[in-house]
Amino acid sequence: MDGILRGMHYQAAPDEETKLVRCTRGAAHHVLVDLRPGSATRGQWTSAELNADNRHALYIPKGVAHGFLTLCDATEIYYQMSTDYVAERARGVRWDDPRFAIAWPLAPAVLSDKDRAHRDFDPAWHLGS
Repeated sequence: MDGILRGMHYQAAPDEETKLVRCTRGAAHHVLVDLRPGSATRGQWTSAELNADNRHALYIPKGVAHGFLTLCDATEIYYQMSTDYVAERARGVRWDDPRFAIAWPLAPAVLSDKDRAHRDFDPAWHLGS
């Protein structure tokens, strides 16, 4: 199904993750938002389409939130992560936070309750909180 949205998620300190992401089947629009304190690009986002044909990958550094929107049925995303997933360190910000004004290519058709519950970004947050 196209239009499945996942994100914007990251893992807080001391278990921050670096990720490498590829789309091995189908296509997805990936978005990265810089949340790193002190970063010159904090609060800015970028995006790229990853698909099975272009075989591109995205490097996602620690402190950068990641999300994606599937663009066709049966899309498969492959993650490589620098550390184990720690559920109590899982964090996220709203996919449609007006502060970021992310330009998604289409409205999501499916959004999990967990992703729907993310709150707007607060610049006072620290990645460890």
